[in-house]
Amino acid sequence: MTGNKETSHKRYGILALVFVSVVINYMDRSNISIAAFALTEELGLTSVQMGLIFSAFAWTYATLQIPGGLLVDLVRPRILYTAMLSLWSIATLLQGFANSFAGLLGYRMSIGLFEAPSYPANNRIVTSWFPENERASAIALYTSGQYIGLAFLTPTLIAIQNFMGWRGLFIISGIIGLVWAGIWYVFYRDPLHHKSVSQAELKYISEGGGLIDMGTKAKIAQKEGFDWAAFKQAFVYRKLWGVYIGQFCLGSTFIFFLTWFPTYLVKYRGMDFLESGFLASIPFLAAFFGVILSGFTSDFLIRKGYSAEVARKAPVLLGMLLSICIIGANYTDQKSLIILFLAIAFFGNGFASITWIFVSTMAPKSLIGHIGGVFNFVGGMSAIVVPTAIGFLVEDADFSPALIFIATLSLIGLLSYIFLVGKVERISLKESS
Repeated sequence: MTGNKETSHKRYGILALVFVSVVINYMDRSNISIAAFALTEELGLTSVQMGLIFSAFAWTYATLQIPGGLLVDLVRPRILYTAMLSLWSIATLLQGFANSFAGLLGYRMSIGLFEAPSYPANNRIVTSWFPENERASAIALYTSGQYIGLAFLTPTLIAIQNFMGWRGLFIISGIIGLVWAGIWYVFYRDPLHHKSVSQAELKYISEGGGLIDMGTKAKIAQKEGFDWAAFKQAFVYRKLWGVYIGQFCLGSTFIFFLTWFPTYLVKYRGMDFLESGFLASIPFLAAFFGVILSGFTSDFLIRKGYSAEVARKAPVLLGMLLSICIIGANYTDQKSLIILFLAIAFFGNGFASITWIFVSTMAPKSLIGHIGGVFNFVGGMSAIVVPTAIGFLVEDADFSPALIFIATLSLIGLLSYIFLVGKVERISLKESS
């Protein structure tokens, strides 16, 4: 494969489309946190009502991962992604016209519903467009979009709200998504339907393990209809349960930083609000560099001839080990050391976040979307469980138990990959029991 001279590199343009879609995805998830204070005052919402609004996205997003994954196996990404982007962007825009708790709750649930197939779709696209020796890097690059969105878009969104108010923030966010939906429809194609991709590049992708005919398989699946026997395949393998459990644990650390982290700095560590905003960006930047480094490290090891066990598992195991360092913040009162321990932990979380590579590499070819949906469903459950659990753990005004909880979950994820996942290889449907 290394001697194959490619005459086009269209897969990188496809990856850029996915990356921007992920940035928009996370912009529309997180803009509610920026608007929260202003809309709470204007609409007279209680803290309990705002808590429900914050969690509404996760309930629908997590619950619909499995049907969303099945949809990814049936509908081509060009059509499905255009529809998803359009619908969740409309729901985002409509938040700007909400005048009640019920309206906001419904729109947040709608965004979770329409975003549900997005990550299984991302994984399917990368699986069809990239050979195995480049796939971890591709996954790392598009996954980094969520950290870029959180670390760098926040000041921009704050500026938009300052000029246009919280309603304007949602309206502008929605318009951006609708424009991008049109761009996606115009420019995205599956490998075999992309007019300007060269035969040499298609051969390079295919010979390297890229599933360039997934669009054809989806068309066949549409004709054959739903298969309960195939549906059950996602739940009968120990190695798949290993990556599901690992994803829940990985997601738990991420959700802590997405929800409780600013409160931890200000309320439990006594930092100034503006100061905490600056300091909070440091762990997010660390996570960004972690996720970029992990993908390139994993693919480098593959190219050097290391086994999938080493090349794919090493970043995940090391990353989860580093995530356990979050517990170190319990044993210091120095701001610099607190941020250091948190940055190391979030770097580790980013370094471990190429876990979608296991879905690409291990799932049966005809069920990549479905198994990706189950995988993301279990990971998404952390967005429901972890914030609530932390709320109970910190009732006594002591955040230490919460960090112990997060560190323990990281350890469980580490052990899951060591003892449950086993050999990294594609599962054949004929092996079902």
